Amino acid sequence: MSSLRSARILDSILSLVYNAPTMDSKTLNVLEYPKILERLAGFCDFSASMELARALEPTSSHELATARIAETTEARKLLSMQSTGVGAAHDIRPQADLASRGGVLDPHALLDVKSTLISCRDLKKAFEKRADEYPRLTQIVLGLPETYGLVDAITRILSDRGEILDSASPKLADIRRNLRVAQDRLMTRLQKYVTDAKTVSMLQEPIVTQRDGRYVIPLRAEFKGKIKSIIHDQSSSGATLFIEPLPVVEANNEIRELQLAQRDEERRILAEVSAQVGEHVDELKYGVENLAVLDLAFAKAKYAEELKASEPVLHALKVAGSKLEGSQPSSISVPTLKIIEARHPLINSQQVVPIDVDPAPGTRAVVITGPNTGGKTVSLKTVGLLIAMAQSGLHIPAQSGSELPCFHSVYADIGDEQSIEQSLSTFSGHITNIIRILKIIDHRSLVIFDELGSGTDPQEGAAIARAILSHLLETGAMTLVATHYPELKTFAHGTEGVVNASLEFDIKTLRPTYKLTLGLPGRSNALAIAQRLGLPQSIIDSAKAEINPLDLRADKLLDDIRKERNRTSREREKLEKARNKLETQTRDLEKRLEKIEDERRDTLAKARAEGELEVAVLKSNIDSMKSQLKKASQPLQAIKAIEEKMEKMEEKVERPVERKSEQLTKNNQALKLGERVTVSTLNAEGLVTALSESDAEVQIGTLRVRARLSDLVRKSGEQKAENRDQRAESGGGRTSVASTKSPGMEVDLRGLMSEDALDKMEKYLEQAFLSGLPFVRIIHGKGTGKLRQAVREALRGHEYVSSFEEGGSTEGGEGVTVAKLKSG
Repeated sequence: MSSLRSARILDSILSLVYNAPTMDSKTLNVLEYPKILERLAGFCDFSASMELARALEPTSSHELATARIAETTEARKLLSMQSTGVGAAHDIRPQADLASRGGVLDPHALLDVKSTLISCRDLKKAFEKRADEYPRLTQIVLGLPETYGLVDAITRILSDRGEILDSASPKLADIRRNLRVAQDRLMTRLQKYVTDAKTVSMLQEPIVTQRDGRYVIPLRAEFKGKIKSIIHDQSSSGATLFIEPLPVVEANNEIRELQLAQRDEERRILAEVSAQVGEHVDELKYGVENLAVLDLAFAKAKYAEELKASEPVLHALKVAGSKLEGSQPSSISVPTLKIIEARHPLINSQQVVPIDVDPAPGTRAVVITGPNTGGKTVSLKTVGLLIAMAQSGLHIPAQSGSELPCFHSVYADIGDEQSIEQSLSTFSGHITNIIRILKIIDHRSLVIFDELGSGTDPQEGAAIARAILSHLLETGAMTLVATHYPELKTFAHGTEGVVNASLEFDIKTLRPTYKLTLGLPGRSNALAIAQRLGLPQSIIDSAKAEINPLDLRADKLLDDIRKERNRTSREREKLEKARNKLETQTRDLEKRLEKIEDERRDTLAKARAEGELEVAVLKSNIDSMKSQLKKASQPLQAIKAIEEKMEKMEEKVERPVERKSEQLTKNNQALKLGERVTVSTLNAEGLVTALSESDAEVQIGTLRVRARLSDLVRKSGEQKAENRDQRAESGGGRTSVASTKSPGMEVDLRGLMSEDALDKMEKYLEQAFLSGLPFVRIIHGKGTGKLRQAVREALRGHEYVSSFEEGGSTEGGEGVTVAKLKSG
């Protein structure tokens, strides 16, 4: 991008920042807005953006204010996703100005230029592909300068520590090489003085040092003249003379000449690069100012995060009809003001009490009443400060969705002890300031008056306050007023577009709650407070007698309304919390159930995939066997049975993975108490003795086991009868499970001789087989291993045993053998 285009972009951005209309400066000070800017400046990374932050003012332009807010929103979104900033950038405008006037920049100034240009380059690269996601920030980044070869030029001559490199120029490399040779020659000659036995005793220390850029040795004063030399310096005590022996004077002169030549060449190199910087002074200055605007956006985002702020919705003030000179518009739209859970940004977040300012549509004035130190002034400042922040492009410390009008101007008269200057204004001071404000406001203004009409006779003060409030309504300005006058409460109650508001006071603790309530006027609570503090009851009764009974009844009614409203609010909060808690628990439970079901389905799908692989391997083996049998001219009937089993296996594998609930329902419908089933995991038959939704209890012999319904296979009556007939015909089948008593799941052979142990094991195996046990544990102990060897030799090929294995770590390990029995 050309420097001219960069300048145009920057000019448009900075004109928005610097030339926008501003609010009343006195009001900004009263609202403590400068403190907000100081905190904002603390989040900036370099001085140029700090200057912008401290100069930031609210704008009356709705377009500009919304653009600023959008910048903050984009920056906040970007920072939430990754750590981004202006890096090691510096305000290099003074350096660029100096270079443009022919000045020579020192190495550290050039390194600042380099790091700033690198930051600009990195930012442009980062936003290159994000223009659609961050359009406003990208527009600012487009105004950052190119490197113009300056980064390479500075890197070529300077190290990261700011040292000029030998490679900066061939001449400099030659000078430094000659300088090193000359220094080595000189040091060799001087070393002879500090090591020679004749001269070393004359030296204060055997070292070579420097004085005024020349190499010298420290001679003791009493040996002055013993060595022909030039004296350059002496110690403070006079005991040591720093001398340059005459034989090394020429060598020192040569070194000095080379040092001067090195200095001149280094200056020439720096001047050359500085001239390159000066050629791009305009682009660099524009770039720094763009960088400051970008850093300010990041600072606003960081400040918003600290405040836990949200993006406000800013509405433009619309005017319908025409406006003649000196007259008001024929129709003025009422601005929308809706601030939910607003917090004063300068009060500790742990202590501040949020307030809601959400008057009904059509409201132009809010009259706040309540006790002293109850929070009226803080409430007024909170609203004014949040509006100033929003029109400055800052996010506000309030709930998301808060809506604010974009006022053309904001004016405030707050002169109590809670103001910034801690000054107590007199009535005349108040009126003087109010007169100034009334002359310049219009329907686009926000007016904030604290203790309107105070500081004079209450009756006259109330009359003046009502008249001023009426005038403000006629101008169309939105107004927030804090007062103690009951007349203004009545005025607000009976005037369209005006609403009462109050700050609550806890009579029990004698402390304000700082909670703002719209729609109800405040009570002074003077009698209640005085009574609680111990004022005699007779005086309290006399005071009540002086008050209009209707006023006392109204106060009592207000108190009852407030209590009922608070009770309803608390109940609503409880219900809301309970509803949120229930919704959260429901969502968590649904997620957990979904996760469990997904894991189960994944496991079954994985098992099916493994089964498919096994079937494919088996199919391949069968095809291979067929081929071999064909070659050998052998019948293929032997493979048909295997193929039938494989087809059944394929059908089972290809079954869709059903949800667990569906499988359980099918099994529950199929099984009944007393039915004979096969436990597939044990390969053993038994009777169903108990059923539940997910599993069943099965009696296998005298052993009762729990098994999942999916692991049980129902046996038909025909199959049971057929199995009994086959066992009867063969004479060697397993008898009825209930006909033989179970010998238990294990037999202990420890302590017996091998022959006796094998006899005992043989009887036990026969009884276990007849009782229908699927497996047994044979305990032989570890010992020398002879009994274990004998037991396993006997089990190998045993008629009742299909296989055996060493016990697991929890079953006894090498001291136990687990034998699986054949099925009948």
